[in-house]
Amino acid sequence: MSEKQPPAVVEGATGGDVEEEVQHAKSAEDRKAASALASLDARGDDASEDKVDAEAAQKAIKGLGGATAAKKEVKNVKVDAADVTLLVDEMELPKAKATELLKANDGDAVKAMKALFVLYLDQMTKKSSLNLHKMKHARYQVKDI
Repeated sequence: MSEKQPPAVVEGATGGDVEEEVQHAKSAEDRKAASALASLDARGDDASEDKVDAEAAQKAIKGLGGATAAKKEVKNVKVDAADVTLLVDEMELPKAKATELLKANDGDAVKAMKALFVLYLDQMTKKSSLNLHKMKHARYQVKDI
């Protein structure tokens, strides 16, 4: 059941500043992406889980090459060197793959990281030894630290 609102509040009305609301939603997406990426750095108690994670990450990176190779038309996108360095340092990608990933995502580093993370999750969910319950549990462990 919903809480009663004061009579001056109209359902669905905004405070008048739509851009501010969009920025909050955008930053919430960024926070979700950051927490999801942070879960990649989480250390498990079981060494075999780390091995599975490393293998899945490598497959996701290799899959990145296959996914972008399917596109015949190369986009002419100017890529910022700082964004390439960010992907190389934080996502541990080769420089060529980082550049290719940024070009495929219109030079946007956040979109590129999200795309890489989606590839990683696809690889993780395809593993028969890993189920969604373990993934959710790992997320909560990272939050608690």
